Amino acid sequence: MMALEPWQWALLMLGALFVGMAKTGLAGLGTLFIAIFASVLPTKQSTGLVLPLLIFGDLVAVATYWRHAQWKQLLRLFPWAASGVVLGYFTLDRINNEQARVLVGSIILALLGLHLWTRTRAHARFERWKTEGMPLPIVVGTGVLGGVTPLIANAAGPLMSIYLLALRLPKLEFLGTAAVYFLILNLFKVPFMMDLGLVTFSSLKVNMILAPVVVVGAFAGKWLVHRINQQAFERFTMAMTALAGLKLVFS
Repeated sequence: MMALEPWQWALLMLGALFVGMAKTGLAGLGTLFIAIFASVLPTKQSTGLVLPLLIFGDLVAVATYWRHAQWKQLLRLFPWAASGVVLGYFTLDRINNEQARVLVGSIILALLGLHLWTRTRAHARFERWKTEGMPLPIVVGTGVLGGVTPLIANAAGPLMSIYLLALRLPKLEFLGTAAVYFLILNLFKVPFMMDLGLVTFSSLKVNMILAPVVVVGAFAGKWLVHRINQQAFERFTMAMTALAGLKLVFS
C-alpha cells in the first residue's frame, strides 16, 4: 500500500467525501476533489487513484437519478468522448504533471468564460438548444475534451457541468444525465488507465479504504440537492468551477 502521512490520509478522505457529494448532489465539488487529490499525489498518479472512487460514486448516482437522464443529449456526446479517451491515452506520456495541471485549469476557465458570455448575450438560444440539441461543433469539442481531460487529471466534471448548464437542465435532469455519462465514460477508461500503470493493486487498496467515505458523501449530497434551489445550484457550480480552475493554473 502507498506510504502516506496522516495529513495526506485526512485530505484523501475529504476528497472522497466530495466525490460522493459531487455525484449525487453538488456537482461543483467535483472540481475541488480534483485539486485535493492532486495536492497529495502527482497529477497523473492522482488520476489513477480517483478513477475507481469515481466509478463507485457513479454507481450510487445512477441508481438514484437514472430516470432523469436525457439520453438524446448523451448519445450525441458518447462517440466523441470515446475518441477523446483514445487520444488522451496516446498523448498522456508526452506531457508532464505540471503541463497537465495548467492545461486542464486553462480549459476549465475558458469554458466557464464561454458559458457566462453566452448566458448574458444569447439567452434565447438556451431553450432551443435544450429541445434541438447543442450545435455540432460544441458537441464535438465537449465530447473530445471530455474524453481527453479525464485521462490527464479527472477534470471532465467541470467541462460537463458547463455543457449541461448551457442546456438549462433542471437539477434532477442535470444530475441524471451527468451520472449516466460519467459511469459509462469512466468504465471505458479503466483498461487504458491500467495499461498506463495508473490503476494498480496498491492504488486499489487505498480505494477500498476510501470507498465507505464516498458512500457517506453520496447520501449527504442526495440530502442537500433537495434543499437547494435551481439558481443557487447553478451559482454554486460555477463558483466551484472557477475556484478549481484558478487553483490548477496558479498553484
